[in-house]
Amino acid sequence: MRTHRKTAIWSLALSLLLAVVITVSAAIGPVWIPPTDVAQVLLNAVVVPTAVEISGPIVDVTTQPIFQFRVSPIQQQIVMGIRLPRILLGAVVGFALAAAGTIMQGIFRNPMADPSIIGVSSGAAVGAVGFIVVGGTLPFGLGLRGAAFAGSLVAAFGVYLIATEGGRTPVATLLLAGVAVQTFLGAVVSFLLLNAGESIRRALFWLMGHLKGAAWPDVWSSLVLVAIPFALLLVYARDLNVMLLGEEDAQSLGIEVERTKRILLGLSSLATAAGVAVAGIIGFVGLIVPHVMRLLVGPDHRVLLPTSALAGAAFLVATDTLARSGSAEVPVGIVTAALGAPFFLYLLRQREVHEL
Repeated sequence: MRTHRKTAIWSLALSLLLAVVITVSAAIGPVWIPPTDVAQVLLNAVVVPTAVEISGPIVDVTTQPIFQFRVSPIQQQIVMGIRLPRILLGAVVGFALAAAGTIMQGIFRNPMADPSIIGVSSGAAVGAVGFIVVGGTLPFGLGLRGAAFAGSLVAAFGVYLIATEGGRTPVATLLLAGVAVQTFLGAVVSFLLLNAGESIRRALFWLMGHLKGAAWPDVWSSLVLVAIPFALLLVYARDLNVMLLGEEDAQSLGIEVERTKRILLGLSSLATAAGVAVAGIIGFVGLIVPHVMRLLVGPDHRVLLPTSALAGAAFLVATDTLARSGSAEVPVGIVTAALGAPFFLYLLRQREVHEL
């Protein structure tokens, strides 16, 4: 009961923080909109169904806003049509990367692990850059993001197959296989960039990580692909806690270690792939945020997983706001690396001082 209360309190606090960050972010841009006006626009967007009319196979649902604030049509268009899709996509991507980073750090029992450790980001890079450079078409009209998503999952599955022998997947072997595959895929990306020609600017921009050009369909598709794995990961949070004791101890306590490991790796890879496919390579979110939240809430993944995900969402929205606030927009991946690397070094230094 105490764990549930702690989770609820921290999650509520971080949800409020995320709401504030989203509101402030939507206010910032070439046209300044007061946060109070942004809040009114967002509240007007909250609707409830008032009537349902069924006409053959078509279901027509009539909705009505809960709140009726008077807002400028221009402000309404700027917030809902331009800024909010990008902001919410950033929240979803940050949520996914931080959640996946938390799981990877738990599986590897190493705070230096991140979502890309088994080649997910490198696979996405090969898929995306290959699509940009070579061109062509994919089934179902998936395009660039479909190529990145497919590349992510193929790379993760390949690393898992390489590291698995006799039905067992040792964590050390998985780590080494991930490093080897990342190195190889990095070489493939470099080769593709050498032959990119006029496409090299677009390829480099994708590799730097960005949220530019986000639209509502991107938000909804990413939300579905992230929410389902995350809900399932929460179910396995307790098992991951037990696995922190060691695989042999976890096995003796009734945890099916290999099965649980497969599920956790698959779900976290899916969440990471969903984020990377729409935003490119964004580093340090899945490394820094879980590490900081572990210092604040402790190592219990029943608390750590949801709080890290919410903190990751707020962090990426804030950094993307900073990335687009200057005279020239900077890819958000550059900002997260520029802020994350020094901060992480500071945390490591503080840890060394406390251990002396």
